[in-house]
Amino acid sequence: MNLNYTPKQQAFREEVRSWLAANVPVQALQSFDTEEGFQQHREWEAKLYEGRWGMITWPEAMGGRGADLLEWLIFEEEYYAAGAPLRVNQNGIFLLGPTLMEYGTEEQKQRFLTGMATGTDIWCQGWSEPNAGSDMAAIRSSATLSEDGSHYVINGQKTWSTRAVWADWCFGMFRTDPASERHRGLTFILVPLNSEGITVRPIPQLDGLPGFAEIFFDNVKVPVDCRLGGEGEGWSVAMATAGFERGLMLRSPARFQETARRLVELYRANQQHVDDDPSIRDAVMRAYLDAEAYCLTTYQTACRLMQGGKIGAEASTNKIFWSELDLQMHATALKILQCRGELLPEGPDAGDVGRWLDGWLFAQSGPIYAGTNEIQRNIIAERLLGMPRK
Repeated sequence: MNLNYTPKQQAFREEVRSWLAANVPVQALQSFDTEEGFQQHREWEAKLYEGRWGMITWPEAMGGRGADLLEWLIFEEEYYAAGAPLRVNQNGIFLLGPTLMEYGTEEQKQRFLTGMATGTDIWCQGWSEPNAGSDMAAIRSSATLSEDGSHYVINGQKTWSTRAVWADWCFGMFRTDPASERHRGLTFILVPLNSEGITVRPIPQLDGLPGFAEIFFDNVKVPVDCRLGGEGEGWSVAMATAGFERGLMLRSPARFQETARRLVELYRANQQHVDDDPSIRDAVMRAYLDAEAYCLTTYQTACRLMQGGKIGAEASTNKIFWSELDLQMHATALKILQCRGELLPEGPDAGDVGRWLDGWLFAQSGPIYAGTNEIQRNIIAERLLGMPRK
């Protein structure tokens, strides 16, 4: 792998850096887990789209730049370095968007991708159910095709749907064959959340904000042209989405490199008292090295995809790595801060300290969402190592 950037890539980096320097809000946006903050982030998505930065890998006709994955990684590095707002529509642009590119019809791409990139349509994910968390093959929410074949009637419940409280659309899997079991008989369907028969109930996070929600479907009618892929082929479509979630798009290495950089700064600012414990210095060094290692691995994955490869079961190793890295970095930061690490972000004397507690609280969910790490270890054992099931 050639680790040197081409003149074209370097010029692209400068263009990204200049635009972000001129457009990133000086005042940090409120949390997108609040109604006002959600709207602020929606407006930021529109601003990105105006500059054709909403999702640069998409075709120019969809508001993108036709950039390759290496340019996307460069963009992400500059985006996080500039302190730009987190993406409120990450479920759409990073997960559903690439899946639409692969499985969607031309009509579906025209219909959904632009609204996704502009922030007009914010998406949430409808996979988990009360009795089907990481084991998506246990999904029971049903979608029954009408007699005339024009629409599905959906009944059931989804839970732990990130940002569903104010989202516009939900994508998820529903059982279209009531006699089927496990991964057979599932269909991937896109559902407008303003449909009659839908009830959305907020679920508070550890910080008390409604970052999640449960969605109830009571005879919800959805046109059949909102089906992504063929009927009964939902498992294959969802696995492609999960691959993007675990292996490449959802958690770019720049996110963790920026956290590692901040951790190094925090260590240096507090070095006088933390050097009494050499394990802290070692943890900071390990965090920096691991963030760089994850970056190189992601570049390698991007190069493989650009040469026609696919994201396979090895995405599970990535998911375990970045989720546990995030936990370790924030735990180390709180250890450096000692009791000051307990200050909430809104505390009058918190300053920048509160960001670490906020990040630590969110990091607790990393080993759970995108498929629990226990499930990922099963996948690694069975599909990568060829170990037998118990």
